[in-house]
Amino acid sequence: MSRDTQLKERWDRVVAQLSNQFAPGDILDLDAIIYLVGVQELGQLHRTFKKDEKVNLMHIAICRLLEPYGYYEFDYVDREGWPHYKVKAELPPLKAGEQSVLMKEAIVQYFLERAYID
Repeated sequence: MSRDTQLKERWDRVVAQLSNQFAPGDILDLDAIIYLVGVQELGQLHRTFKKDEKVNLMHIAICRLLEPYGYYEFDYVDREGWPHYKVKAELPPLKAGEQSVLMKEAIVQYFLERAYID
């Protein structure tokens, strides 16, 4: 099986499982899944977030997802429980499609590590 085919199959499993769990009848998009990763990483699952907090959740998720690629490094958790990361390497200039593939790969790996998909 090619790497692209395997990524597509695993991505489809992530989307299907998360959509069924969090948005029955709807299909979650990439941004929604990044948001869910941020909520998971923050660990404050049962609260409502303000608009600026939602942006921060997506930032947390992106940092966490790209940490294994060497772009970010976990730094500390602040008094409110929010994780902070520092930049280790600048992201290379990527086209929109390349950004999407990178994020999908990172998300698939994140959920494989947590045994959410196999």
